Amino acid sequence: MTAACKVNEHCVGDHWTVGDFDSLARLIAIIAMGQAKHAARIITDLQPAVPALTIDALRADAKQRLTVTGDTPEKQDAHRWHRDGLIFEAIFWIVARQGAAANVLMKDPHISATTQGLDGLIIELDEKGETVVRVTILEDKCSNDPRRKFRDEVLPAFRNYHVGKRASELVAATSSLLDGKIPDEAVMEAAGRVLDMEFRAYRAGLTINSEHDSEAGRTALFKGYERLEMITGAQRIGATFLPPSELRTWFDEIAGQAIAFIDELGKEDH
Repeated sequence: MTAACKVNEHCVGDHWTVGDFDSLARLIAIIAMGQAKHAARIITDLQPAVPALTIDALRADAKQRLTVTGDTPEKQDAHRWHRDGLIFEAIFWIVARQGAAANVLMKDPHISATTQGLDGLIIELDEKGETVVRVTILEDKCSNDPRRKFRDEVLPAFRNYHVGKRASELVAATSSLLDGKIPDEAVMEAAGRVLDMEFRAYRAGLTINSEHDSEAGRTALFKGYERLEMITGAQRIGATFLPPSELRTWFDEIAGQAIAFIDELGKEDH
């Protein structure tokens, strides 16, 4: 569930909460099984949250992605943050997908911690589905120090996009999403709009604690966003998620619930 919240004149806010823990865990499991496209249909059509494919290899691979591993505490700690980051990206994708109209295209969430590049991309087309009217670049980070994450990682990544350092990557990702949605001869012209600041937006998604769960806290968290110049406050989005319990504990719980769902699928298949 998502609700608008106030940040300041430089940024608009979204605050996300968990409505149905079990359904969320099922969707995370389906995404971890490489079936984000199917998860999107489940969300859009309000279908039961069950995967299209449940073969043993997919279930085993997904369970491995959702399980913390490592032969030392340091390796386990590093893997935990990678795992939680993937889950968090999936959660933000699910929330965005729930509120998306039919004319909205979205890049699938990563399922591997080693995947590099764009965290996420949302393309909104006009009512005819022919013209790009908004392109939102996403950076979603799971951390117990969200201010540091925003200041040291998210904002620098956005600045790189803002000054054109990753222009070719944006055009490629946009054209890939548009492929098959509009006539081939119109794809590149439409994809070019990602480089026009009039149609550009940014969304920073962060886990927060109670310190930042207020207007003053969000203002402090997203300090510096205004350095992305030549755009309006409405084009800078600060999205926050306050876990229902301690961050690591909650992510362990949602991962455990997703794994339990995958195990149940295995019992049904045998």
